[in-house]
Amino acid sequence: MSEVRQPSRWMREIGVVQYGAPILAEVARPFELPAEREGAEHVVEKLFSSMERIRRVHPFAKGMGLAAPQIGIGRAAAAVQPPVPDSPAIVLLNPRVTASSEDADEQYEGCLSFFDVRGMVPRPLTITVETTALDGSTMITTYARGLARLVAHEIDHLDGLLYTARMRPGVDPIPVEEYRQTGRSWAYDS
Repeated sequence: MSEVRQPSRWMREIGVVQYGAPILAEVARPFELPAEREGAEHVVEKLFSSMERIRRVHPFAKGMGLAAPQIGIGRAAAAVQPPVPDSPAIVLLNPRVTASSEDADEQYEGCLSFFDVRGMVPRPLTITVETTALDGSTMITTYARGLARLVAHEIDHLDGLLYTARMRPGVDPIPVEEYRQTGRSWAYDS
C-alpha cells in the first residue's frame, strides 16, 4: 500500500517554506535597482524554477503565485502565473499596492506554504500596483478580479502576511478535502 502524501508535504519536498517558518512573518527587503539587478534576476530565476517544479505536482486552474520568502529568500520579489494558458508570468519587484477598489468579493484562496487548507478571503476587485523594473524605473499596473487576488496574495507574503490575516473574524480555513473548487476558475459576476 502506498503512502498518502498531504499536499503540504508535496510542497515541502519541492522546497516551499511551510507555515511556522519565521521568514513567512517577516517583511521582505526591497531591491536597490538597478544596483542589485543581478541579485534580482537571480531571485526571479529561482522563483520560476520553483514554480515549474510546483506545476509538476499540482494543476492550477486559478493561476499560481510564489513569493521569494516562500523559497527562503527574504527579498521583495514574487512571480504570478495568470490562469490564461500561455500568458506570460508577471514579475513583481518591490511591489506596493497604491490603490484598491471599494468593490470587493470573498473567495477561497490556497497557499503553497500551508496547502492542506483553503480559506475564504475578502479582497478588492481591482488593485493598482507600483513595482520597480530592473533598470530602476517605476511601473504602475492595474489588476482586476482573479489576477488582482493573485497579485495581492503575493504582495501580502512580501509584507509578512498570510491570507489568514485577511479572513473575517470567526471564519476558519477548511481542509482541502472539503474544498470543492479545485480545477475551476474563480467565479465573478459579469
